[in-house]
Amino acid sequence: MDTIASLFSFITTPVSWVIVQFHSVYGAIFGPDTGWAWGLSIVSLVILIRICLIPLFVKQIKATRAMQTLQPEMKKIQERYKNDRQRQSEEMMKLYKETGTNPLSSCLPILAQSPFFFALYHVLNSIASNDTVGVINERLLESAQKAHIFGAPLAAKFTDSSDKVEALNSSLTDVRVVTAIMIVLMSLSQFYTQRQLMTKNVDTSVKTPFMQQQKMLMYIFPVIFAVFGINFPVGVLVYWLTTNVWTMGQQMYVIHNNPTPGSKAQAAYLERLSKHVTRHGKTRNRRERAIVKAIVAKGRDRNEYERKFINGLNKAGLAAQTDGAVIKSESSAEAQAEDGTRAGTGATPKRQQPKRQSKSQRQSGAAKAAGESTSLTKSDEPQDAKPASAAKKGNAKPGGTTRSKAQSGQRKGPQRPKSPSKK
Repeated sequence: MDTIASLFSFITTPVSWVIVQFHSVYGAIFGPDTGWAWGLSIVSLVILIRICLIPLFVKQIKATRAMQTLQPEMKKIQERYKNDRQRQSEEMMKLYKETGTNPLSSCLPILAQSPFFFALYHVLNSIASNDTVGVINERLLESAQKAHIFGAPLAAKFTDSSDKVEALNSSLTDVRVVTAIMIVLMSLSQFYTQRQLMTKNVDTSVKTPFMQQQKMLMYIFPVIFAVFGINFPVGVLVYWLTTNVWTMGQQMYVIHNNPTPGSKAQAAYLERLSKHVTRHGKTRNRRERAIVKAIVAKGRDRNEYERKFINGLNKAGLAAQTDGAVIKSESSAEAQAEDGTRAGTGATPKRQQPKRQSKSQRQSGAAKAAGESTSLTKSDEPQDAKPASAAKKGNAKPGGTTRSKAQSGQRKGPQRPKSPSKK
């Protein structure tokens, strides 16, 4: 670690100068030799560095969004070469090269702040070794050695011997308890940050090598911090714990306000946005209009949550425009007016259910319907038509009743009377 830190010695002087400037401010409040003065100086250094890295973070977000737009193409490549892993990887790399995207862009903030991390390690290690470094002279070196954070010296490590810890006016138990707690918090914060990224802000419908890398980092980074953390001075642990907390809060803000398309975070965000737009009939700010505009521009390529969002607006009598604005839909309002409902409420007319009848009512109704059917059948028969057997004289049977029998090959039913033969 000392060899690596020496490689970044060119930035040691600027880092030590920033720490001394913050120490002069906090030393006037808490005292120059207190752990609060030196600890808050390190925390302020982290905040300053992360603020300077915000443009790089914005670039990282843009690169991540560019990767998200390639998800449909990645899915096609996976389906086309699902039985050939090597060809699939080659086509993925070709796609990255053509579009100018980098799947490792999420590592840029870590790589950018690594020189400051090793420079701070070099400064604190020099303090522990009683060596001046950068702009930290002998007076500031003595003050930093007296500073304790919860009983642990600023330059003490978990692996230090009891003699070295006693030389810094502390006990080995205090140092190991404080460093162990800080290492656990540092690992947990790193794991939670990566886990919320994988579980809430990733489109799980497409499996890419980038996702596999992120999943591996979720478990590897906490182990790395736990292993190497025992060799970090307390001041470096303060630095790394602070930057992890900053990253976690920054990640939570991005997931809540600008989620990845197709992720669970997007489903929750669009649900909140749909409730607000339905209630007020418009979007609140430019960011929401940009999101609605992007959803409208996708057309048939919308995912499940985006289609649900557009359908919810349509049911509420609203329509999303290509510029991201939301207006009342005239077609929905007219359809609701024809149905007898108020426009914009999304209500539909209730269907009237028939009353349930008792068994006797159903039987009487069936009998009545059968009687009407019989009367209609009788009334449809011709009144002046007579049976063919009664037209012949002398063939009538006693009792005045006649019955016509259907002969073979003769059509059944009432027959047309024959015309009398002319003599």
